[in-house]
Amino acid sequence: MVAAAGALVVKMVIAAFAGMGAATICHPLDVIRVQMQTEGSEYKSPLDCATQVYQKNGLRKGLYAGISAAYLRQWLYGSCRIGIYAFLLENAQQKNLAEGLPKNQIALGARLLMGMTSGGIGSFVGTPSELALVRMSNDSKLPDKQKRNYNGVVDCVSRIAKEEGVLKLWTGAQVTVIRAMLLSACALAFTSEIKLRLTGTGIFGDNGQMLGGVPLLFCATLVSSLIANIVSNPFDVVKSRMQNQQTAKDGSKQYASMIDCFGQIIKKDGVPRLWAGFVPAFLKLAPYTVISLILTEKITMAITGKAAL
Repeated sequence: MVAAAGALVVKMVIAAFAGMGAATICHPLDVIRVQMQTEGSEYKSPLDCATQVYQKNGLRKGLYAGISAAYLRQWLYGSCRIGIYAFLLENAQQKNLAEGLPKNQIALGARLLMGMTSGGIGSFVGTPSELALVRMSNDSKLPDKQKRNYNGVVDCVSRIAKEEGVLKLWTGAQVTVIRAMLLSACALAFTSEIKLRLTGTGIFGDNGQMLGGVPLLFCATLVSSLIANIVSNPFDVVKSRMQNQQTAKDGSKQYASMIDCFGQIIKKDGVPRLWAGFVPAFLKLAPYTVISLILTEKITMAITGKAAL
């Protein structure tokens, strides 16, 4: 039991550091995604959004606004999402070996369930950091009178708890968890599945180890990222809207629930609006997934001598 807990902690710490590396590179794309998905967005394209944000607020307060929240998110959400999945996958592989079965004879459905489990747990734990990330990333777009001017993630989280209540930190938790379960199931399970199938083709060398296995993992994560983005984007739009809404003086909110938010978006802007920000979301998700999973794989191999995925 102690050994298993230790193995889980190691995998989660590795995943957190790998996620921080990916977040450092990909954060501007996340800022663009949030700004394009929230209410009142009139940007013509991701490039137009990036240009306006940079011209108005610069690099640190514009394209890298909320980076501290992104780092916290990796320790809360990223560590659970990838770390728990890698732990569950390794346990399933060890069980197969103990029963005399091929190590990777694991059904796609089982892998999807592992991804949903790890994503759901990580998302619930990390919702406060996700809320802070959305608030801080979108703050520069608000009128001066509505700007919250958070001084980092600690200030953001503490002010939300103090001014709006602790439970406010879990605003949009329902849609956030559902989105994370779908995204993690697709991104992680399909990465493992595609990696396994491509290895069998021999295209990427013996056991897929051409150039250290990086090309194989790159292709697998790229395809899985596209699938994950298509499935999760509508929930991402709703999540951004719900987490960025401001409470009126009488305590009322624009969106009463996840279903209400879906309904209002479709009624006002049409179904295609649910895929708003798809391009920046994919451009962020794909490199983020590629970088974080390759780093996770390489760090895990260096420390344990075993593959993570």
